[in-house]
Amino acid sequence: MSGVTEIINKKIELNGNKREVLLPILQSIVEKEHYLKAESMLEVAKVLKISAAEVYGTASFYSFLETNKELGKYVIRVCKTIVCDMHGKREIMEALGQCLNIKLGETTNDKKFSLLTTNCLGFCHKGPAMLINDDVFTELTPDKVRNIIADYKLNK
Repeated sequence: MSGVTEIINKKIELNGNKREVLLPILQSIVEKEHYLKAESMLEVAKVLKISAAEVYGTASFYSFLETNKELGKYVIRVCKTIVCDMHGKREIMEALGQCLNIKLGETTNDKKFSLLTTNCLGFCHKGPAMLINDDVFTELTPDKVRNIIADYKLNK
């Protein structure tokens, strides 16, 4: 049994074989594999008895469900709202690019980090803000970013 099949079966066992389990299944696959392969989405469609188009439509709607390429172990998402822009997002992106030696949309050669932007993270009052997987970082400065990345490189 493949890893994806195990994920699907566990979610169905917990929540039943209904349409509402689609999003939790997709989230679990991304958590394990770092993106949704076409084969994985086809397997989900087959097991849930829904169309592959419905699975892909759901997956592509949500920005946190990557369908185009594998992401790194740590996905860095920097808020791209105007508030974070006004509070120094450009400098944060430059610092991240220098620390990781990648540009926006890229993944490090060791597959450890991917750098993306995303819509509002809900921390406008503490911008600029970013997520590394599920960890929130606010009131960022270039020095703070360098320290955060150094910690992830050493301790994670």
